[in-house]
Amino acid sequence: MEEKPGAKPRSLATAPMPVAGAALELRKIGVARFDIRDPYHLAVTLSWPAFAIGALAMLMAINVCFALLYLARPGAVANLPPGDFLSALFFSIETLATVGYGEMAPASVWGHTVAAAEIITGMAFTAIFTGLLFVRFSKPKARILFAETAIVAIYNGEPTLMVRIANGKLTMLSTASARLGLLMAEVSAEGQSFRRTHDLKLQRAEMPIFPLTWTVMHTIDAASPLAGLGAAELAEHDVRLFVMVQARDTALDAQVQAMRGYDYRHIAFGRRYADAISLDEAGRTVADLSRLSLTEPEGGDAASG
Repeated sequence: MEEKPGAKPRSLATAPMPVAGAALELRKIGVARFDIRDPYHLAVTLSWPAFAIGALAMLMAINVCFALLYLARPGAVANLPPGDFLSALFFSIETLATVGYGEMAPASVWGHTVAAAEIITGMAFTAIFTGLLFVRFSKPKARILFAETAIVAIYNGEPTLMVRIANGKLTMLSTASARLGLLMAEVSAEGQSFRRTHDLKLQRAEMPIFPLTWTVMHTIDAASPLAGLGAAELAEHDVRLFVMVQARDTALDAQVQAMRGYDYRHIAFGRRYADAISLDEAGRTVADLSRLSLTEPEGGDAASG
C-alpha cells in the first residue's frame, strides 16, 4: 500500500478507520462515515448502545409517520379524537406490534389501508431486527489481549521487536497465526515522499495451541526495515505497527481474529516484558494477565510467555 501526500481530496468528509483496541486511529478523507447504501455493514459494526438507540429511533420514526397518516383523515380510526396525536401514536404502536385492545379500530377504507401497511411494515421490521440481533450475538469474539506497549530489546544477542499477546478466554485457542505489519514514511531515490507497508518476518508465526500468552518477535537484522532506527528515527518516519492474530476457538469451532495498532510513541526501547507466567502451589501453570503490559528495565533473561 502506498499513500502519496499532497493530493487534494475530492471531499472534506472524514471517516475514522479505527484499529480494534489500538492506541492510534487512521482517518480517511472523502469517505462517508456511515454509508446508507450498505445498511447491513453499518448495523453489524455499530456499538451496542448505538445499535439500540438507532433501532429505537427507527421504531419511533415509523410510529410517528403512521400516527400522522391516521390523523390526516378524521374518522379513519374509531374513537380517535381529531388532532389527538398522542392517542394516534399509541394506536400506531399497538398496530405495529399487531396487538389490538379493541377501544380503537380502523373505521374507513383509509384507516384499513394505513393499518394494513403498518402491520406489514411491523412484520418486516421485526424480522430484520431479529436477524440483526442474531448476527450480532452469534458473531464470535476473539478476546485476544495485547500489551499496551511494543518493545525493542536484546534477545539472543540481537535487537528484537516484541509484542506480547494473550488468550483472554478460559477456553483453548488452536492453530494460531500472527502477522506483523509496519507502515512508515519513506523517500524514494527521486525524492518523492510516500508511505509503504512492510511485512515483518517473525521468529515464530504460528502456534498449534494458544492457551496462555505469546510474545511475537521480529529480529531487527540488516534485512529489517527497522535496522538502525532508534526512537527518534521512528518518530521521524511516523512508524505505525500492526499486529494481526488469527486462531480457532475450540469451544465454538469458529475462526476468530483480532488486530492491534501501535504508533512510534508506544514502542519502548531498553525494556522487557515482566514475567506473567508462574506456577502455583499445586504445580499448575498460571498466567497473570494483569501483568501483560508490565515492563521492566532490560537485563537478565529474556521475558517469558
